[in-house]
Amino acid sequence: MDINANNMSDTHLFKLNQFVGVRYIVRDIDAAVAFYTQTLGFHADLHVKSAFAALSLGNLKLYINKPGAGGAGQAMPDGTLPIPGGWNRIQFIVEDLERAVKDLKSKKAKFRNEIVVGIGGKQILLEDPSGNLIELFQPAEQ
Repeated sequence: MDINANNMSDTHLFKLNQFVGVRYIVRDIDAAVAFYTQTLGFHADLHVKSAFAALSLGNLKLYINKPGAGGAGQAMPDGTLPIPGGWNRIQFIVEDLERAVKDLKSKKAKFRNEIVVGIGGKQILLEDPSGNLIELFQPAEQ
């Protein structure tokens, strides 16, 4: 299946001319909205207290649900409820990772690890109040 936006057709499975967002399951909608808006600078486009929120930052759309709330928070047929956390994440490119970490720590942000250096650059994993990850990545100098 080709999902290249340059090859759009009327028969394609996806609406490629629309941006598709990321969804996180969170324990506390209000705490998550406060974290994403106050700590990371997202805009709250819609905030249904204690159930759902639609947030945006530039072209990124982030949808957050509480387990049991809305369609995305509903139990699976076997009764399993969606839960927060895991290893999937949003990645933000930063110019100065150490400076970004220092700034976020001053805002009481919690990190899952320390800065690690790999082949492509360095990164650190920031946690939202429910343990969902946001990767901050500084590419290696070319």
